Amino acid sequence: MKFKALLFAAAVSISTVAFAQETSTVGPPEGKALAGDTYGGGIASSAESKAITVNQLSKKLKADNKKAENIVVKGKVTDVCEKKGCWLTIQTEDNSRFFVKMKDYAFFVPTALKGKNVVLEGNAERKVISVNEQKHYAEDAKKPQSEIDAITQPKEEVRFVANGIKVVQ
Repeated sequence: MKFKALLFAAAVSISTVAFAQETSTVGPPEGKALAGDTYGGGIASSAESKAITVNQLSKKLKADNKKAENIVVKGKVTDVCEKKGCWLTIQTEDNSRFFVKMKDYAFFVPTALKGKNVVLEGNAERKVISVNEQKHYAEDAKKPQSEIDAITQPKEEVRFVANGIKVVQ
């Protein structure tokens, strides 16, 4: 009898932990993404003053064999993952976009970050993105099915893995 009671208590404990973990990751974090707010490791003010533009990053990636480590970039956020806030896109000077993920999936950002200017610190690379991965992120962004279905070719793009993000405007 004691064994059954102990087994039941363990099952209830495990269920409670699993439920708590599941509900704690629903949706992006709350927040207004005001100037000065930081996410992840943050950005040192000395690093912020050395931030380069997205165009400069693109040139650096071409010159440095497609990779750049410990780099600081500034840009405008155009989209944030609606499900968890686990990725975002930055608009480039030529109105294209580049994709940003958070290092080790360790932090998330609020959807209020859309339209804000930010400084990102992390690593960048040019990478070929598969059709399946492109479709996955299009679904996360709640793109229309016709737009998702139109993705039929892998594409090369800039990918950034952020250690920290700071809202600057």
